[in-house]
Amino acid sequence: MLENGLAMIGTILLINVVYVSFFTIRMILTLKNQRYLAALISVFEVIIYVIGLGLVLDNLDKIQNLIAYALGYGLGVLAGMKIEEKLALGYITVNVITTETEAGLPNAIRSKGFGVTDWMASGREGQRLMMEILTSRKSESNLYEAVRSLDPKAFIISHEPKAFHGGFWVKSIRRH
Repeated sequence: MLENGLAMIGTILLINVVYVSFFTIRMILTLKNQRYLAALISVFEVIIYVIGLGLVLDNLDKIQNLIAYALGYGLGVLAGMKIEEKLALGYITVNVITTETEAGLPNAIRSKGFGVTDWMASGREGQRLMMEILTSRKSESNLYEAVRSLDPKAFIISHEPKAFHGGFWVKSIRRH
């Protein structure tokens, strides 16, 4: 009896981790305009969801199944986020502001394989070098490391662009 109960708890937990991981990935793909892949994933997501929910609803008299369902949901959120982090889909724009105006930072960053647009800007305390860098999310940590190695005091902020038009990046982005 105990073995069946533990097997049911484990099954419900695992099903919900997989379901919510799929749900998280599908939402991210939807936000990144990957509609066909998101639709395909949603088919499997719904099948897994119905099976897991059915197991819980058929055994509502056992609170441990409901707890396993809820715990699996929470763990699925964490697993989905970790999977998305590893997939690192899309691109980011990184703005770097530095006081190192004569240090040749843009060319040093370009030599590491990143495209840089730079210009002089005025800050509260004087002239600043402003750089805008578009890169894939897979290269994000390498970019941050490169900037910090060149100027540990640089101000770095990033955001995710929603659309691209023109420039040398557009051709390579459309190929992906």
